[in-house]
Amino acid sequence: MVRWKFWKRNIQFPIIRLYRHITARRIIWGTVFFIFTALILGINFLPEKVSLEGGQPSPKDFIASKSIVYESRELTEQARREAAEQVTRDYKIDKAVLEAIDQEIDGKFSSLIQEKERVAADETNPVLSRDTVQEILGYEIDDGTYQAAVNSTTDKLDELAGKLKGIISRYMVDGIQEQAIPATKSKIIQAVQELSTNNDMQKLAAGVIEHLNLRANLKYDSQSTLEKKEEARQSVDPVVVTIRKNQKIIGMGDIVTAAHIEALQHLGLLRTESPYVSITGLLLFVLVFYGLVGVYLYIYRPDIYNRDRYYNLLGLLIITVLIIAKAVTAINITQRTEISVLVGYLIPMAAGSMLISILLDNKLAIFITVIMSIFVGMITGGELQYAVVAMVGGIVSVLSVSKLSQRSDLAKASIYIMIANVLIIVSFGLINKSSFSVLSIGSALGVANGILSSVLTIGMLPFLESAFGITTSVKLLELSNPNQPLLKRLLFEAPGTYHHAIMVGNMAEAAADAVGADSLLARVGAYYHDIGKLKRPYFFIENQFAQNNPHDKLAPTLSTLIITSHIKDGVELAQQHGLPDVIRDIIEQHHGTSLISFFYHKARDGESESTVKADDFRYDNPKPKTKEAAIVMLADSIEAGVRAMQKPNPGRIEGFVRKIIKDKLEDGQLEECDLTFRELDIIAQACAKILSGIFHTRVEYPDNVLQELERRSTKNASQRS
Repeated sequence: MVRWKFWKRNIQFPIIRLYRHITARRIIWGTVFFIFTALILGINFLPEKVSLEGGQPSPKDFIASKSIVYESRELTEQARREAAEQVTRDYKIDKAVLEAIDQEIDGKFSSLIQEKERVAADETNPVLSRDTVQEILGYEIDDGTYQAAVNSTTDKLDELAGKLKGIISRYMVDGIQEQAIPATKSKIIQAVQELSTNNDMQKLAAGVIEHLNLRANLKYDSQSTLEKKEEARQSVDPVVVTIRKNQKIIGMGDIVTAAHIEALQHLGLLRTESPYVSITGLLLFVLVFYGLVGVYLYIYRPDIYNRDRYYNLLGLLIITVLIIAKAVTAINITQRTEISVLVGYLIPMAAGSMLISILLDNKLAIFITVIMSIFVGMITGGELQYAVVAMVGGIVSVLSVSKLSQRSDLAKASIYIMIANVLIIVSFGLINKSSFSVLSIGSALGVANGILSSVLTIGMLPFLESAFGITTSVKLLELSNPNQPLLKRLLFEAPGTYHHAIMVGNMAEAAADAVGADSLLARVGAYYHDIGKLKRPYFFIENQFAQNNPHDKLAPTLSTLIITSHIKDGVELAQQHGLPDVIRDIIEQHHGTSLISFFYHKARDGESESTVKADDFRYDNPKPKTKEAAIVMLADSIEAGVRAMQKPNPGRIEGFVRKIIKDKLEDGQLEECDLTFRELDIIAQACAKILSGIFHTRVEYPDNVLQELERRSTKNASQRS
């Protein structure tokens, strides 16, 4: 019990008080519609839960649902990697190697010369020993080589050293790698053997070369190679991949590569690593468009913006169209991919457009159609043709029902939608060079779209009218049918009032049409404006056929009470029979606070003027608030007055019409509606024209002419028999 009291006091009541504010309600419902729209569109950003791993077989066929062009990171990296691999390794010549070899040769021969000079100076042992020579040269030598080394002069040894260095330089100047050392050494030895000297000297030189520490002077330059590889990578342009709609990305059982995974991610067929970024973009996208709708309503249609039921109806229609669009795109009409994707042409955008146009406003319907078409484009995977077909079909449907005057106009609208859809579908098919079968099926779906749109409109319209209390032109057309129960009662129980209502309806329709008001509403409102007279029909002059007037026996005040009560009775009948609010308003307002002058003057004639108050002989009802109610008031007074005129003619009729309007204006009956003086003049002209056509001058035929006409009529009748 304590918890319940806490809930009511601290939670429930504040929420209720908050919801009573229209701004709070708008924010709440706007948030609801925003969330639902984002959820419907967001489904496209949640890819299929298919787990793909590189190097594993694909579990199904993947077909592109749309055409895309993207820069492939995987293929670009692969191309750059291949370009880098094609770069040859860069080498550089190490000059120090050749210098070291020259120094080694110079060292051997210099040591040999120095040792010979030392021995020559030693008188005790003037001959250089063989072991010493072998030690200097670094290898075992034969007798001939020993004799050549010992007996050669310093100049010859220097010359031989120079020749050896020259030969080595010739073969190593361009650099040699490690694996080329044996072959290079063989070539150097061969070149030494071709020297123009004796065999022993050649053997000496060859031995030196054979035991020389010959090593590679062409070494791998890692830094230069890396730089060249990087240049090769940078020279490769990014790989741009173009995927056509219905193109097969990977087949079932094929080995999945990184490029396949990347393509599927770009197509939205696999979950991306970070879907939150896309979802954030979607929320911002939807928020912008709903903001545009709110601004449009605030500036151009404040009546819808400030009325909850209209505001909520608009949001409901947008959500309904998106749900239907999502359901339609989920239909798989065939296994052929190029045909199954055409189901987007079946989305009945025109149904939502027509409902908004009929229930709310034509211009608003066109504005919302453009926005919903963009949403449809997102639902269909960003395909332009489906968004364009939805937009064109929706706009054509709005134009088709903008002047809805009969139920058959909805059927005509479906035909216009079909034609527009087929033209756009064929044009896109020709642009894309589609096959004849694709064009044919697409056109058939466009025709079905028109039919489905009209069926949905006709089916949903009555429920939306009832649920949101909106009176549409279709509802008014139904109420204008003479077979409506109230109109039939009026015809049989109060025929004078019925014919008066028909006349008033004709004038009200013509006048409303002339000033740009709702002519259908004015006509139907006029048909029902006097239904309250059904309760006491014979108390009204138009229903008194050769009978005594009951008002002759009543006091003027009582007669006034009876006459004015037909407004209250009419409103009660309208409520009992479920007539729309706009019709009840016309019934209640069509007399305003007008003075019943006949009984007022009758009362003044019977009593002193000081005791008779005009306010006691006035209607006690609201004054007309709309153009249509004011027009019905004027047409009602004009028709009743002109019917009582003696020998009416066009001039007298127009003068009387303007007098009635002037009296109503001066009496303040038109001060709460937005009719202008120019519109009042137009209304006067329209009413006068209608009445002049009814009360036109008739030709009076002489008696002899009448007798001749009667004789001919009798003769013709006898011949036919």
